[in-house]
Amino acid sequence: MSAAAPGSAPPPTSAASQAAQRVLVLGATGTIGSATVAALLERGHHVVCLVRQRAGVRGRLQPQDSIRLLTGATVRFVDVTDANALVRAGICGERFDALVSCMASRTGEPRDAWAVDYQAHRHALAAAQDAGVRHFVLLSAICVQRPMLAFQHAKLAFEKTLMDSGLDYSIVRPTAYFKSLSGQVERVRQGRPFLVFGDGKLTACKPISDRDLAQYLADCLSLESRRNRVLPIGGPGPAVTPREQGEYLFSLSARPPRFRKVPVTLLDVLIAVLGAGGRLIPALAAKAEFARIGRYYATESMLVWDPQAGRYDAAATPSTGSQTLFDYYADLVRGAAAPERGDHAVF
Repeated sequence: MSAAAPGSAPPPTSAASQAAQRVLVLGATGTIGSATVAALLERGHHVVCLVRQRAGVRGRLQPQDSIRLLTGATVRFVDVTDANALVRAGICGERFDALVSCMASRTGEPRDAWAVDYQAHRHALAAAQDAGVRHFVLLSAICVQRPMLAFQHAKLAFEKTLMDSGLDYSIVRPTAYFKSLSGQVERVRQGRPFLVFGDGKLTACKPISDRDLAQYLADCLSLESRRNRVLPIGGPGPAVTPREQGEYLFSLSARPPRFRKVPVTLLDVLIAVLGAGGRLIPALAAKAEFARIGRYYATESMLVWDPQAGRYDAAATPSTGSQTLFDYYADLVRGAAAPERGDHAVF
């Protein structure tokens, strides 16, 4: 498995320089998915999106909402976990040049992860091959470098399936998303302390915006340097710690920094209690997995892992784009942007 070389990513090509392709998109109604559809349309591609009847966070999007969100693309309503429906109502006997998947399990819970991150992608891969697809662009995650959770193992299993398929592939592993780091903006606005695990310096990341990641994904279709590679990617600027995130939010609010330290052992206790209860009550088992996910992100950096040195390496984590997390925070504080969280959030 090869990885992108350290340093900045190459600049995107212009829309005019890319030959138009017929592109199938999965996961189009998420914030990254919808941004990727827009980037593909900017480049002149013909885009067909396969979407659930009830899409978006907690299924809040009705069919007409999805159509409005994805203006300019063809929208087809399909249960992508159903292999037959994927072929009949999704592919519809048509030919496609490429498939771009921003699809991911909503919760990370083991059953959901293996059904979506692995099995639904396997169905999509088989259908894509039959439809003439030559290139599969997969949005994965940088955290699969050190897999400890069900969704990471499911993603890795499909990555291997894709690499063994014979299709050209681009496996993109982004670092942290802005939306996952914006949950405490309102706390700071209200003068409450910023919560950190440990001293707030246990981890670091190079966050990437939805638009910058979307541009990167769309350009995978035209850049030969991104074919048949695993591509870790972060946003512009240096890596930042949770403490630095909090300090910047307080500076924007003209308030003195206030932090509340949360011991990682608190998560360990929660995991143990929920795990024990989960043997009797399935709902608690799912909560235990969510707690494990929270612990992972509290203790593992979202940067390229150097196995020889046994550490995360910010300098080896490539960067792309123009918008920094602190730019985004400034927009949030001014009210120029609204944070969108996923189905679960640690804070």
